[in-house]
Amino acid sequence: MPYDDSPPPARRARPLSVAAALAAVCLTAAGCGGGPEADETGAAAPRPGAGGASSTAATPEDQRPEPSGSAEAGATPSGSASATPLPKGPLTGRTVVIDPGHNPGNRDHTREINEKVDIGTGRKECDTTGTSTNDGYAEARFTLDVSHRLRALLEAEGARVRLTHDADRPFGPCIDERARIGNEAKADAVVSVHADGSAVGNRGFHVILPAAVKGGGSDTSKIVKSSADLGARIAGHFVRTTGSAPSNYIGGNSGLDTRNDLGGLNLSTVPKVFVECGNMRDPKDAALLTSASWRQKAAQGLADGISSYLKG
Repeated sequence: MPYDDSPPPARRARPLSVAAALAAVCLTAAGCGGGPEADETGAAAPRPGAGGASSTAATPEDQRPEPSGSAEAGATPSGSASATPLPKGPLTGRTVVIDPGHNPGNRDHTREINEKVDIGTGRKECDTTGTSTNDGYAEARFTLDVSHRLRALLEAEGARVRLTHDADRPFGPCIDERARIGNEAKADAVVSVHADGSAVGNRGFHVILPAAVKGGGSDTSKIVKSSADLGARIAGHFVRTTGSAPSNYIGGNSGLDTRNDLGGLNLSTVPKVFVECGNMRDPKDAALLTSASWRQKAAQGLADGISSYLKG
């Protein structure tokens, strides 16, 4: 789910080039163009007894907490490059920044994450806690797990990968710092990994693209087109690899949505998108998100989309 808790603005028409790119990929992707999907609002984590998915949501296959700073592929410090020598591959010489949404420690630092920071066009909260399934599988855990898997896949292709954090800090980073990490790395692509927290029946994934924003400290004019290309390729490959359909409640079944109110996008000077992988509050989507095998498919879909973009 995005970093802010405000409702998304009215949906804008997506660029024709983006629609064409997604349509081209969808021609070979089963299930594209309708069906299940997910939401991208910054809904708060569910309260006990609150509305939303019923208690039939699946229990995660892996309930063991992930140690801070550790991962399936081995951890590296926040904002730092891959720690081990990389193999030569098709992505050698390219830099990818992966931004795991939220931080498991945010819940213990609500005062700090509620402090407002500059997002270029205004001010918003530093970060949010993220959502969770009704059975308590936190979005922050999900995003780290998928990010670890994604890092391993990209590194296997030779890419230099950085994470904005690896649960190696008490909270955050704030949304402005997340953008700054990608900018300072001169990343060829930045992907922010999230999951949504919407109503039951809202299913599927969507990719959030930066709008054309210029004002204050924001100027996305140089990254709108490239980010749209990155997002369309990710959406197409995500459909193909996971079998999930584009969101049925955001993006008009395109799997794409454009926003101008997210600091992580407004402040970026390099191609960047957010990916909402599914809706944690819907039982059927939750069953996917809590499955380790599906999370591997999600990571593969993201990796394939990023690789396609970087290879041109």
